[in-house]
Amino acid sequence: MEPKVSPNTRRSFCFSSLRVKKRQEEDGFKWRRGVRSFSSLREASRNESVPGEDGTLQVHSVQDQVKNTGEQPKGNLISDVAGKHSTVQSGEDDGRQGAFKRFSAMWSSFRKGKRDRVNDLEPTEPLVNAATNDTTKQHRYASGQYFFEYLVVVSLKKTKDSNNYQPQITYQFPKRDGMARFQKEEEEKTLKAITLFCFPEGINWAPLTEYHSETFSFVLTEIDGSRRNGYCRRLLPGGKGARPPEAYCIISTLACFGLFSKIFDEVEKRRQISMAMIYPFMQKLRESPFPAPGNTVEIKSFIPESGTEIISLTRPLDSWLEHVNFATLFDCLTDTEILVVFAAAVLERRIVFIADELGTLSQVIHAVAALLYPFTWQHTFISIVPEILIDVVMAPTPYLLGVQKHLLDLVTDQSDLLVVDLSEDKKETFIASVGDEGSLLPPKLQSEILEALSDWQKASTGEELNRVVSEAFLHFFVKTVGHYASYVKYSQSGESGLFEKRRFYKAIESKTTRHFVKKFIQTQMFDLFIQDVERQQPGPHQGVFHKKILEYQDKKKREKTKKH
Repeated sequence: MEPKVSPNTRRSFCFSSLRVKKRQEEDGFKWRRGVRSFSSLREASRNESVPGEDGTLQVHSVQDQVKNTGEQPKGNLISDVAGKHSTVQSGEDDGRQGAFKRFSAMWSSFRKGKRDRVNDLEPTEPLVNAATNDTTKQHRYASGQYFFEYLVVVSLKKTKDSNNYQPQITYQFPKRDGMARFQKEEEEKTLKAITLFCFPEGINWAPLTEYHSETFSFVLTEIDGSRRNGYCRRLLPGGKGARPPEAYCIISTLACFGLFSKIFDEVEKRRQISMAMIYPFMQKLRESPFPAPGNTVEIKSFIPESGTEIISLTRPLDSWLEHVNFATLFDCLTDTEILVVFAAAVLERRIVFIADELGTLSQVIHAVAALLYPFTWQHTFISIVPEILIDVVMAPTPYLLGVQKHLLDLVTDQSDLLVVDLSEDKKETFIASVGDEGSLLPPKLQSEILEALSDWQKASTGEELNRVVSEAFLHFFVKTVGHYASYVKYSQSGESGLFEKRRFYKAIESKTTRHFVKKFIQTQMFDLFIQDVERQQPGPHQGVFHKKILEYQDKKKREKTKKH
């Protein structure tokens, strides 16, 4: 018999890296990143009573494989959360479901063939002149993807038996017909999960007369590792008197925050006229192929009293940074504070960001992950932690979490983590820390990063700011590990290479840099990066990182020649 569990007992959780890989090490043993589990030992009263049932929630981190070019994959660098429920034993009251049981059931299964839905979409109207040849079309729409899967409106509805509000989907475009029963059931569960991230604060809402609209994003990771991005805009719906806010959410496999923010501007403009005005605009958008980096797609849309409008949607040329807004990061933290956060992130530590604004949390946490390029954060990443999932802070494994400030007391009783306050009225930036973050990076390279960042305030555009910031941190990786390719040895043609780890870090002349690299090569982000390199065939590589490596090596050769 299962022992009865107090309603106030915190639940057990299980965390694992989503991609569990086996690898042949130099000593002949196989390496595997296995599942780690942990249990909470503390008891705390919950806002919502949890029945006496032993529920287990499984949260997976995202694993994005770096492409063969060595480039960061297009799209988001990381992923928020996926879940998979395990068996839940019923308590004395089988009629009631606790918050964790409901959430666990919500994530019970995911659609494996979801990508087919995007691929099946075909544009019904050409967006280029009929005289344009197929080659030009292929160049302009080289991504081969379409803007979104669906748009949903999530409203807060008062429950019948209490004054609490529950988020519910009140509008969905497009409606999906002709699906098999299991497909429909799985989609309904996914949509329920979306409501949780649109209103992560929980059920304690009250009608409002004023509400500042905010835009934020999250990422849903499925069991197979595929991911979908959720773009949310919360605003006060039209009407008179006090009313709860509602959320517009676009689900897409594409990661381009700036582009979808502009789409929300158009949706909000049409919502003020009528809900019926949203449909034709989203239909046109859904029929339009996603443009290649640096290209523009034009959407024609009719608005009463304004006539036909042409909305231009342009992707930035640096597509690997199109989901990033470094401006918010630098508004919240100083250059030196950002270095502290970067040092903790690059060595895969536990980091929690605190703020009131959902948009601030999502933008800062995505920006921090982007600083790791060309490497990818491999562990748990939740840009906005729903209140029901706050126990995730007890995970012993590395994570990047965004937590709203009213939940701060449930975070600060943890040890060995970095808690970063992003609030405007903060008394101190680092509420909690390990204490050694300032000495993790080589001092000389720290100074070089700060010097490179000194020009960021001169950037006149967001793209220019992205370039200045990304190059400062990219140069750090060029100087520390940019020589890795020389230490991947191939025995025969067609076979995988072998990375000579010891010779690699022994080749570094600077003692402080070598000390840092010995730690960094133990991280999962470096390990998976090297695994991808080992699978590549020997020869020149392409991409921003490799281009910067070649430039740095040429510079060193020229300096050496001048000395002689």
